[in-house]
Amino acid sequence: MKLNTVPARQGLLWAQQGVRVFFRRPLAYTALFATFLFGAFVLALLPIIGPVLSLMLLPLVTQAFMLATRIVVDGGVPTPMVLVAPLRVDRPRVISMLWLGAIYAVTALGALWLSGIVDGGALASLMEGVPEGPNAAEAMAAKFAAPGLLSGLALRLGLTGLLAIPFWHAPALVYWDGQRCAQALFSSTLACWRNRGAFMVYGAAWFALVMAFGMVANLVLAAIGNSQLFAVAGLPISLIITTVFYASLYFTFADSFSPGETAP
Repeated sequence: MKLNTVPARQGLLWAQQGVRVFFRRPLAYTALFATFLFGAFVLALLPIIGPVLSLMLLPLVTQAFMLATRIVVDGGVPTPMVLVAPLRVDRPRVISMLWLGAIYAVTALGALWLSGIVDGGALASLMEGVPEGPNAAEAMAAKFAAPGLLSGLALRLGLTGLLAIPFWHAPALVYWDGQRCAQALFSSTLACWRNRGAFMVYGAAWFALVMAFGMVANLVLAAIGNSQLFAVAGLPISLIITTVFYASLYFTFADSFSPGETAP
């Protein structure tokens, strides 16, 4: 594959293309994401090994959504079976895919472990939910004011962002170009660095979309006098936004890489 350099404004186009391709096949994308969520829920029921397997599958899920978008762009309709397509290739590419998943799981767990040390378990305590009893408000306020919570969250976000860079294009490079695991990770890092302006605009576009949705939803629900509906409507809409984001991943790869002169 030939590495391309794109202008920063291309990042906005990637987000727009993701929105447009999603609305060409909204039911197909929704079914694909729902199948992924159901599989993740089933794996979460398995003690210890379940969360590890869920992390290992994330690079495969990324590639599955890229394949789904490729199918839609070509005029087809993707089905949930596309989730297993990254493993229906020749043996060397399957091995590289599995290595990607294993490395991602190990590094992600390491990042979570390090962040947990920094925040002293403050985030885990916060995720336990709202405490009960007459002093529930004070207890919840104490959780938010726990020392290390903000630094732990900042470290999680930073490490997650750094981890995404080598794995952004790596599954696609293994699947479509036959690169080995280490080569794909290096090529992905290089592509993200060379197109860092476009990826910054891309990330800003998605952040602006999420913030705009939150503001509009709050204004509308406040106007009708039922702001409690935000918690009900917010979850499905956030899942749709996440699905649209995954649908846009293919365009970041297609513009960052193109077939070389000797590619079949």
